[in-house]
Order: sequence, then C-alpha cells, then structure tokens
Amino acid sequence: MTSSPRPDPDVPLSVGRLVARTVEVPDPGPLLDLLPDPVTNEVGPTAWLRRGEGIVGWGTAASIRTKGPTRFEDAVAWWHEVSGSAVVRDQVEVPGTGLVCLGSFAFADEPGDSILTVPRVVVGRRGERAWVTVIGEDELTPPPALATQPPPDSTASAVFADGEVDGAAWEAIVASAVERINAGELEKVVLARDLVATLDQPLDVRAPLHRLAADYEMCWTFHVDGLFGATPEMLVRRERGLVTSRVLAGTIRRTGDDERDLALAATLARSSKDLEEHEYAVRSVAESLAPHCTSMNVPESPFVLHLPNVMHLATDVAGVVPETDSSTVLELAAALHPSAAVGGTPTETAVAMIAEIEGMDRGRYAGPVGWMDAHGDGEFGIALRAAEYDGTRVRLFAGCGIVADSDPEAELAEAQAKFVPVRDSLTRR
Repeated sequence: MTSSPRPDPDVPLSVGRLVARTVEVPDPGPLLDLLPDPVTNEVGPTAWLRRGEGIVGWGTAASIRTKGPTRFEDAVAWWHEVSGSAVVRDQVEVPGTGLVCLGSFAFADEPGDSILTVPRVVVGRRGERAWVTVIGEDELTPPPALATQPPPDSTASAVFADGEVDGAAWEAIVASAVERINAGELEKVVLARDLVATLDQPLDVRAPLHRLAADYEMCWTFHVDGLFGATPEMLVRRERGLVTSRVLAGTIRRTGDDERDLALAATLARSSKDLEEHEYAVRSVAESLAPHCTSMNVPESPFVLHLPNVMHLATDVAGVVPETDSSTVLELAAALHPSAAVGGTPTETAVAMIAEIEGMDRGRYAGPVGWMDAHGDGEFGIALRAAEYDGTRVRLFAGCGIVADSDPEAELAEAQAKFVPVRDSLTRR
C-alpha cells in the first residue's frame, strides 16, 4: 500500500468554518463494523472504544500536525480557533456528540510529530443512545446511511524481529539504569523497547482493532493516524467539571490458572517494589492535577486490575475543576504528560535518561491519545499496548518501570508480556 501523502506539519488542513450536525439514530450495531476499508479507500479511520461504547470516524474535515515542545499548545490554540468559529447543531448532547476531534501526541519534544484531526463522519454510542455526526462546510449535508461493511481481511501472516535494541542489550540498559538509581540520580525510570512485524500484505487495521476490542474490553481500543492499540490507562477524562485519571504502575504476568493468578495478585498487592513504583506514579498525577482542582480524591491504596495477559496495581484519582478553570482535557493531558507511569521520577531527570540510554525513538508510543469536544471535555489515555504501522511494517512497543531493586531478566519478561495484546491481534485468525 502506498501511504497517503502527509501535509506539511506546519500547515493545518482546514477549510474555513466547520458545521457539525448530530442526529440520533437506531442502534447501528458494533461500531467497528461500520468502518470502511482503509486499504482501498484511504479514509483515515479513527476509533476510541471501550466495552462497545465510544466513537468511530472516517474522512477528514480538518486536521493539524504539530511537533516539538509546543505541540500541545499549538494543537489547543488551533482547536479553540476551529471550535470557536464552528456551527454546532447537536440534537443528542451527550459526551462524544457535536464537533469532536481525535488526536495522538509524540512522547518526546523531539523527534516525532503529533496530530489532531476532525473526521467528516463520527458514529457513537453511549448507553442506550447512538448517533451520527456529519462535519463539513455544508449545513444541508445529510447523514450517511450506516451499514455494516465487509469484514476485514485477517489472513495476513507476520514475521517478528527485534527492533532497535535486542533483548540482551536491553537487559544491559536496565542494569545500567538500576545502578544509577541506586547511586541516587533518580527514583524511577520507565524504559521501553520495540518489536517489528513484517506482514505479507498491507495491514487492514480493522482486523487487530476487532480483536483488541473483543479480548481487552476493559481497555480503551484506539486508532488515530496509523497508531493503534488497547490501553488500560486513562490519563485524564474531563466531563462537566469532573476530572478522573486511572494510574497503573506495578505489573505481574498472568499464568492462565485462576487459583495461581489470585495468589499472584495478592503477591503484587504486597510487593514493596511494585508499591513503590505505583506510589511515584500516583503522586505525579495528583500533583499535576491539583492546581486545576478545588477538591481531589486520592485513594490510600491501589486495587489490582485483572487483564487477560497481566495484572496491574491501579488507582483512580478524581477531582473537581472549578468554573473559573477553562482548561481543556488536552491541556490537562499536557499538564500530566509524561507521568511517572511512562517517564519516571523526578520527571525531568528520568526523561533525560530515557533519551540518553533507551536507544530508540518512541514516536507516539506512551503519549496522550484520545478525543475532545467543542466544550473542551473528552478523554485522553496513554498510548500503551500500542503499535504504529505503515503498509506492511508494524512497530510494537512495550515498557517497564525500573526502580532500585528491578531485575533486568524479570523486566524483559514483563516487556514480552506487554507485547502480547498487539502481537496476538496481528496473527490470530
């Protein structure tokens, strides 16, 4: 497949004042079944789903690519301009209706680009209600007839190989980080590695999206501009003045034996290493959200989140944003990024160490990914259990939190477990 040409990253794609019209529709069935074939149509499908609810979209009404240290500020300024001049006719008025954009952002200031895009068609579901939004320049554009599309081609086979750093070299990098942590340079650093899959035909991303949504229904399945995955971690949700964030840090691999896994969950909940890692992550989120909130609820201890392949220590942080704070969900995501869960503690030192020793470009892996509406409400997760693709090449990512008593061999095994969701989504029939 020949990729669609990308516009100049410094020039936003927009066509004047946008008109968004949302109408309620009968239940259209599984939302992913509505996405057109991106291999033949190149319609730029987007998705943000959890347990059958969320939004999918296709086409492009407007978009902007940003990069560098001002990538968030530039995207927010553009969105204020676009949403401020738009005409919005919303008959449904629930989260995800009206004018919406979807975006994903680079982990680091350099290198990597970020994108915020407004689909031409958005279909969503929340509870018992479903809707379709048409976005363009014509107020009279009728909503499209929604129909289940032919199933995606899932016959591709894949050959996997180490990415920038092989397993043995990555263990050495982890060992070096542990030495520097014990020498007092920092408390925690999150190190990632990549795995490259070469397919025998261009990827129809709908196939792995279907599998991820089915297998990991407690996660948020996403696709924006060639980045897809199923993240268990909600960086920030803003909805009518309430802000929430799900923090994950501390992981143990599941065995598939329920009794054994319950014992492992108890071990995880008592692990001083994992509790320490988790405390850093929760503290970084709470401290970043505090300036925007009049009150906050930070649980004293985490719970164990059970996923099909791993278990995590998890904490849900909540806060109330006053009417005097106009911060959008994207601005809150920018304030939180990078949290200790994907960067480390102290943040500046950890991010510098990642750039120094990790040995690869993360791209948009571990950056914010999600959606936002014209009011600034929305959801941004962290792009974990994720991959970027272009044609027949798919680059998978996984990372681990490294603290003073981390064992390099165990961390490599954890990273391998975190590859499983996307790896299986590419190869399972």
